Amino acid sequence: MLCLPCGGVYFFEFVSCSASVVTGVLLVVFSLRLHAKVPHVNWSLTDLVNTGACTFFFFLSSIVLAALNHNSGAEIAAVIFGFLVMCVYGFNTFLAVQQWRKGDGRSGATQPGEYTRARTASRGEVEAQPELQ
Repeated sequence: MLCLPCGGVYFFEFVSCSASVVTGVLLVVFSLRLHAKVPHVNWSLTDLVNTGACTFFFFLSSIVLAALNHNSGAEIAAVIFGFLVMCVYGFNTFLAVQQWRKGDGRSGATQPGEYTRARTASRGEVEAQPELQ
């Protein structure tokens, strides 16, 4: 079928595929606890930006697809799916904002005091610090 005004469908497909890939990568990073190995990244803020952007783009692409669809069953189902996914990402954005406000998101970083004590203990200077004995 020749599809000249399919810009809404293509935009919706791009948004849904991009959101799936980025969210999938973040899911793997968090599931395998790889975020603990890269402490310089604020992972709470990264999750917040991802969920916020996905919420916005699903809202936008669902409106565009609702306005430019051909009233086929698949396009109507995609519009409904888009608004439902937008609600789920919106709720996740709310949770990510709360997580971001709680801490700095660098859960894998060690405290400077722990590193200093471990380094000092490895040099044999344990006698100077009675709390390590």
